[in-house]
Amino acid sequence: MKKQINSLMMAAAAFLGACGETGNPQDTNPPATTSGECTNGVCVLSGALVQDLTLTADKKWLLRGGVFVGNDVDPTVLTIEPGTQIYGESSTNGMLVVTRGSKIMAQGTREKPIVFTSSKSEGARARGDWGGVIINGRAPVNGCSAGTDLCEAFGEGGTGYYGGTNPDDNSGVIQYVRVEFAGRLISPDNELNGIAFQGVGRGTVVDYVQIHMAKDDCIEFFGGTVDAKHIVCTGIADDNLDWTDGWNGRLQFMIAQQYEDAGDNGIEGDNNAEDNASSPRSHPVISNVTLLGSPNSDQSDIGVLLREGTAANISNIIVSGFNEACLDIDHTETFTHGINNNTLTGNLTLDHSIFHCVTPFIEDADEPVTVATFFNDLNDANSVEDPVLVAPDNLVQPNFAPESGSPARLNVAIPNDPFFTQVTFRGGMDPADDWTTGWTVSMRN
Repeated sequence: MKKQINSLMMAAAAFLGACGETGNPQDTNPPATTSGECTNGVCVLSGALVQDLTLTADKKWLLRGGVFVGNDVDPTVLTIEPGTQIYGESSTNGMLVVTRGSKIMAQGTREKPIVFTSSKSEGARARGDWGGVIINGRAPVNGCSAGTDLCEAFGEGGTGYYGGTNPDDNSGVIQYVRVEFAGRLISPDNELNGIAFQGVGRGTVVDYVQIHMAKDDCIEFFGGTVDAKHIVCTGIADDNLDWTDGWNGRLQFMIAQQYEDAGDNGIEGDNNAEDNASSPRSHPVISNVTLLGSPNSDQSDIGVLLREGTAANISNIIVSGFNEACLDIDHTETFTHGINNNTLTGNLTLDHSIFHCVTPFIEDADEPVTVATFFNDLNDANSVEDPVLVAPDNLVQPNFAPESGSPARLNVAIPNDPFFTQVTFRGGMDPADDWTTGWTVSMRN
């Protein structure tokens, strides 16, 4: 190691033969030393890291309990080499938390992705084995009284404070990263996700990320302005894309494939549960997403659920196979902010999209307009039909691309914003380039 770690902050442990057949650190609670050195190629991280550290690919790294990168006083940079494997310890709720002002520089490659996974052996792993990855930033969040200069919140699972006044805040880079078997339930309504972006700013790079077999949500944005591209969610037990508390980021190219044994909503978009009109209002711009439920199971609820006053501009998405409905819009504030006198205000749009569910829409008696009217009449170029994808239901070797002649190759309108790549297809997969190949996985345990 190039840098010595404060022995009070990091323990390097001998694992006493606790590496299984696959080489994963086992959940045997090995004793920590104070040498600051790694033994048998395995290192234990615990507590707070307040000196810059590089995790190298020639060692295995175990997260014991909550591992915090920096604090509000000591900004710290955690660099992770391509191909590095980091294991979350199940018995101690292992998780990685990047605090406000600190950075994670996790730049993997297609050939050498960075992998966060369970400490249990292959074949014994399951959803919720460990906590997950949490990034805290200083970008704006809502939920405070009007006129408050600084609005901040405290993250679920004791993951620290987030929020601030800098929409351009930079928490680092997460690129070609895979997070497996995470999402620990700490207590009811206190859950960790695959990755949680809490008040993270748009200076952060998030690109080519898979969250696989998470117990709670795949990816959740708690306020902030961070953007994301090339996101894969597979086998998630709860929601795939979740936002709340004023997220104002952009997202393009996302695939979500639910499995038959667990799953909830494809998108669950909220503003603020306590104050639906809270500012800054959640208002993401989203394009090119494929959301696939499990139509032959009793799982998979709603494809797109928009509620609690959220705004959003969503285009070019495919929603298929959800058993409750493809689309539901809830709460008066969501409608009134997005629709005025049966006309879109521009704050809530969903256009150039394809829905394919047995029940396309959920309708409530108090809606100012029906959800069907919103989708079919007020927005442009939407349809309810089979998107005709190549192999979307294959859970081992899926192919999410639209077939030749698919309606997903027509009626495309990409947002006029330099963040968005101009493409000629709807949904998350380019028929000429399977961007998931080489770095994503589909195993169950």
